[in-house]
Amino acid sequence: MKNQWKRVMALLLAALLALTACGDAQTEEQSKQNQELKKVTVILDYVPNTNHTGMYVALQRGYYEAEGLDVEIIEPTEGATATLIAQEKGTFGIAYQEDVTIALTSEDPLPVKAIATIIQHNTSGFVTLADSGITSPADFEGKTYAGWAGPGESAVLEACMTKEGKDFSKLNMVISDGSGFEALGKSCDIMWFFEGWDSVMAEMNGVKLNYMECRQLDERLDYYTPIIITSDAVIERDPEMIEAFLRAAEKGYRDAMADPEGCAEILHSYASAYDLAMLKKSQTYLADKYMEDTEVWGMMKDEVWDHYSAFLKEYGVIQQTIPAGECYTNEFLGK
Repeated sequence: MKNQWKRVMALLLAALLALTACGDAQTEEQSKQNQELKKVTVILDYVPNTNHTGMYVALQRGYYEAEGLDVEIIEPTEGATATLIAQEKGTFGIAYQEDVTIALTSEDPLPVKAIATIIQHNTSGFVTLADSGITSPADFEGKTYAGWAGPGESAVLEACMTKEGKDFSKLNMVISDGSGFEALGKSCDIMWFFEGWDSVMAEMNGVKLNYMECRQLDERLDYYTPIIITSDAVIERDPEMIEAFLRAAEKGYRDAMADPEGCAEILHSYASAYDLAMLKKSQTYLADKYMEDTEVWGMMKDEVWDHYSAFLKEYGVIQQTIPAGECYTNEFLGK
């Protein structure tokens, strides 16, 4: 009986050792896989929102990992995203066409380039309260505009007012206090909203607006916003990694197009401070904007870059125009 008991204990010990060894092997294999993933950091333009949903979908659904990438998405904390990317403090960044054009035409040009646009057309415009009587830039004289003092902001306002024969110098410009639509009719009369975000929040709060779409006011204002950028150094060093990142991101954005409400829930898991109903409404609006008028997600065109560059030069934001090919590339898309 004693010998039989010893045999049972020996078998149990052997099984335990086998399981431990298997677990150790699995842990080592998982660690090896994690080590093999290439670390990639994406710096947002601000805080997470529905412009970024496709990237968060790709993150949660493992699309980046399938491409051999360990992706971290962070908010900018040390300055402008374009500057951070130029300094290689991040692999990719979310920026705007304006940022890249200005960065490349400055006295000390930044080594950055756009590699994809997230949305095909500018979905922003000026807003006023519906009962304000301010329905076009022809009504802007003597009113107060609250904005963020971006380098191209004054140029856009001046262009739109000049086109209507109005004097831009008679527009009072102040810095926004961050209260959004709540400031309208109180501390300001006019603001610049993104239709798929700010206007959605206003609507859900029962605020009725007049909306003046930028690209309808001046065709040169149909520029790319937002875009994905990287540094010249990354382009030269690791083009295959860029292709892999954009493949995964495209899958995420295609998912957001196919199932906007479901993907809004994924975004909400990373940005829970937002109202889920608002995210769903915003995501539904953007679903057909990501690939509007294109067969290839992220694709950009020379004329869009050239027109906006000429616009910025005309209004003194930049001193010289720059060829579109120096600002962006489509070479990593559709791979």
